[in-house]
Amino acid sequence: MSTEKINLDIHKILTLLPHRYPILLVDRVLELTPHQSIKALKNVTINEPYFQGHFPTRPVMPGVLILEALAQAAALLTFADEKEPHDRETTLYYFVGIDKARFKRVVEPGDQLILNVNFERYMRGIWKFSARAEVDGAVAAEAELMCTVKNTAADTK
Repeated sequence: MSTEKINLDIHKILTLLPHRYPILLVDRVLELTPHQSIKALKNVTINEPYFQGHFPTRPVMPGVLILEALAQAAALLTFADEKEPHDRETTLYYFVGIDKARFKRVVEPGDQLILNVNFERYMRGIWKFSARAEVDGAVAAEAELMCTVKNTAADTK
């Protein structure tokens, strides 16, 4: 098992995740240790489409999108170490559970959301992660995430 730390720019992220604007929520991977952990970042700007309605007079990033950003970081942790590259068009990464989700700090335009995800275990096709999102060193949200990978090509036959 490699302990080499990897970083990924947006171009590599786009090859690993199927997400695109407006739902791609990881801008860069700062550190990735295969089979262990990932530290990624999301720059939160006033240009995000959800700020028009959440909330017009005091923009706040929705908590579910913070959890989505953490799940995308977890997906990158899962996909970045694959020996065989997956087909981004037919491989989807699904939430199967979220436990102990807590929101501790408001995330606003101008914040830099640091996404920390640690691999906990893999059993029967389910990955479990502990995840924490921070702004300026303060916890914004944390949760335990469970995810699975599904090849949708088999569904179209």
